[in-house]
Formats: sequence, structure tokens, C-alpha cells
Amino acid sequence: MNAPQTAGGFGLPHGGTAVLEVTSLPGRPGIRARGEISSVTRSPWEEALAGLARRHADVSYVELSEVGFVDVAGVAALAVTALGLPGGRVVVEHPPPQVSRVLSLFWPGLHRIEVSPR
Repeated sequence: MNAPQTAGGFGLPHGGTAVLEVTSLPGRPGIRARGEISSVTRSPWEEALAGLARRHADVSYVELSEVGFVDVAGVAALAVTALGLPGGRVVVEHPPPQVSRVLSLFWPGLHRIEVSPR
């Protein structure tokens, strides 16, 4: 996944447009997302996670420091991806606070995801 994937939409607070850009991480296996992960941007998020799973070896990284919001379904897609891996783990770096909260509520004890907070 070399080219960024983006999605736009309407009807968001303050008339904004939801945008998600996902690129490969340079020098290590994983992806970097920028923007927001919501129903409007769900498709490119799930496609990026599917690509991550296809290339997964032992540890994959998901860098979210430039993501302002992740909805519950976006966290669910991340958890389902981690659960479907044949082994290893996914390290989620610098996610918005709701990612850890949703994971602890719905997937307590999911050891295939390691969260490195902001």
C-alpha cells in the first residue's frame, strides 16, 4: 500500500468532511493513519487492515498519532483483524484515548493488541 487511501463524506459536525489517509510505515511492517476513522471512512480503514493482515509476520504496527477520532466499529475492525492473525501481535501506537477504552470494554485481555498511549 504505497499510495494513500482517502474517503470523504458529508453530514459531520460543523459541516466538515471526514478524511482518512493510510500509508505504509517506512522501515517497519505496518500502517500510519491520518484523519478520522468513522462510518464515512470505514471502507479504506478495513482495506488497510486487511492489507496489514496479509503482510503480517510477527509484529505489525498501527500508528495513529494523527488520528483525531476512532468510532467503536473502527476499533472493532482492529480487534477482529488482530484476532484473525495466525500469531504475533499488533502494536497500536499513540491512538486517541477512546481506542484503549473500547478495547478494555469489549475485548478485555486481548493480548494480540498492545497499545502504546499518546
